[in-house]
Amino acid sequence: MSGGADSLALLVLAVDAGLDVTAVHVDHGLRDGSAAEADVVAAAASRLGAAFRAETVEVADGADLEARARRARHGVLPPDTLFGHTADDQAETVLLSLMRGSGLDGLAGMGDERHPILALRRSETHAICDEAQLSPIRDPSNDDPRFRRNRVRHELLPLLDDIAGRDVAALVARGADVAAVDVAYLDALSARIDPTDAEALAEAPVALARRSVRAWLRTFDPERHPPDLAAVDRVLEVARGVSVATQVGGGVEIRRSRQRLAARFLPRG
Repeated sequence: MSGGADSLALLVLAVDAGLDVTAVHVDHGLRDGSAAEADVVAAAASRLGAAFRAETVEVADGADLEARARRARHGVLPPDTLFGHTADDQAETVLLSLMRGSGLDGLAGMGDERHPILALRRSETHAICDEAQLSPIRDPSNDDPRFRRNRVRHELLPLLDDIAGRDVAALVARGADVAAVDVAYLDALSARIDPTDAEALAEAPVALARRSVRAWLRTFDPERHPPDLAAVDRVLEVARGVSVATQVGGGVEIRRSRQRLAARFLPRG
């Protein structure tokens, strides 16, 4: 946890719910004084009766910093870690997904399995911290316009609010909840399709065939963004016999033989 209002509010609520809580602070070493923030998190955990652990990762500044920092952070966190993302974060995530050209899955945003306070607004997490007499850390990187999320937060969403005359973040987050239900249903249907069975893929409704293929391709590199539509459709062309093989990125080739699809990892050149 970062020591910001959202993660501290999650800590308060988790302890209040009677969970066995360990607060984990990850220092990316990207700015002066970041290591001292662990002391703030440790003090909050101690006061609330939670355990504490500090982790350090090395992330060099440069291109794709947010994604690299996230991968490094997740690499030292246990698989059952809960994150303090709010409805405001959800709205930002959905808008960023739309900018990348994501489809229905992008509209669904983050699932609530590991994000238990998605129904809260950022203002509410600050109120929880005030009530608990905790002083959140303000991360200056949250104002850095180099990061697209910050521009969505500080520029795009206020502009959308002004144009719509409404709280757009709430509307987008609500839409994500609706889309998530549809995604879960389509996932359940597509899971019945064997993505290596070329005939089954060719005969399935396109919406389900695409989801089956996309889920299969993600197993080759779970940390990457979901495979793009063009790559998925190329695999379906292989399944339908239009082509024999196709590359789908990440050094993976999908090839058909005797009505079965198989993945082959290409040698790095």
